[in-house]
Amino acid sequence: MTCTFFGHTWSPDDLKPKIKAAAIDLIENSGVKKFYVGTHGDFDRMATDVLMELRKQYEIEYFRVLSTVPTKKDEFDTADYSATVVPDGIERIMPKYRIIWRNKWMIKQSDYVITYINNPYGSGAAKYAALAQKRKKVMIKLGKY
Repeated sequence: MTCTFFGHTWSPDDLKPKIKAAAIDLIENSGVKKFYVGTHGDFDRMATDVLMELRKQYEIEYFRVLSTVPTKKDEFDTADYSATVVPDGIERIMPKYRIIWRNKWMIKQSDYVITYINNPYGSGAAKYAALAQKRKKVMIKLGKY
């Protein structure tokens, strides 16, 4: 079983314990072993931090899903790409549409979606949460919507 995350770029730090509790519940009670998380904003950062912690306690894997193929800038580039994945085919997508394509790919791969949405209007997170719900994914909502 697989889970992905969608939440607002600007998310409060006190959300992190809720993300952790939701992830633990999915691991312990639903058999989730794989997690996908984006790379933009506070919610994604907190989800990644939680997954790094939980990987020490549980046999899980997580991947930060990139919207571009990483390239080393120079010999001083020390970025760690070990826990990342680039969806096959994304290189054929026009750059301005890659995040959209990546998010749809994440939904397709997942059985569960953890969301944090407090404003459903004009929010990318809300758009992808609605798409996940339409595709009958099990939704864990940490926000108002």
